Amino acid sequence: MKKKTLLSWSSGKDSAWALHVLRRQPDINVVGLFCTVNQEFERVAMHAVRIELLHQQAQNIGLPVQLIPIPHPCGDAEYGRIMKSFVGQTKQQGIECFAFGDIFLEDVRKYREANLSASGITPIFPLWGMATGKLSREMVKGGLRAIITCIDPKHLSADFAGQEYGNSFLERIPANIDPCGENGEFHTFAYDGPMFIKPAHISIGETVSRDGFVFTDLLPAQQVTASS
Repeated sequence: MKKKTLLSWSSGKDSAWALHVLRRQPDINVVGLFCTVNQEFERVAMHAVRIELLHQQAQNIGLPVQLIPIPHPCGDAEYGRIMKSFVGQTKQQGIECFAFGDIFLEDVRKYREANLSASGITPIFPLWGMATGKLSREMVKGGLRAIITCIDPKHLSADFAGQEYGNSFLERIPANIDPCGENGEFHTFAYDGPMFIKPAHISIGETVSRDGFVFTDLLPAQQVTASS
């Protein structure tokens, strides 16, 4: 019997590739995605992706996405309460596993495991322990396409914001930057790949600096066409 699974969805390349890996596992049935979104700005936290694009992305993947609105700012206690409520709801829906695209951050994994320990839902990590240099090349070679939406300028030049995540990007980033951005150096939006039925159509918008980070806005392609 396949385990009924929800995938934690950031809109980025790692969660997209985790879906690709999970779909090839005979004992896992990914039935949907879930994503926390900033309630005030109506965007995916850190990735700063518009909810409209999140829905387009999920539709083009062929899975429903459940949005979890998070207030801004949001303390740890309130975040925990919101997530506990969501976990309870999904348990009633027969969900057996939550999947995450984490690769090597032990503290993040332990946090997720602790939060699910008494829930009856099993956390799974399909990308865990993979060498990020090899994984990044595997993603690109496998057809994953993504755009850099957020840069931490303390670690990576702001010039990389809005660029394609591909071989050129991987060749030009400094050697001390994790090629999957696992330490938060950058975040992405996946728009095509083997996990997609058809690509999400996007256009590159304005790049701005905010709260110590550099964000490139992505727009639905039809929105740009309509305004031009």
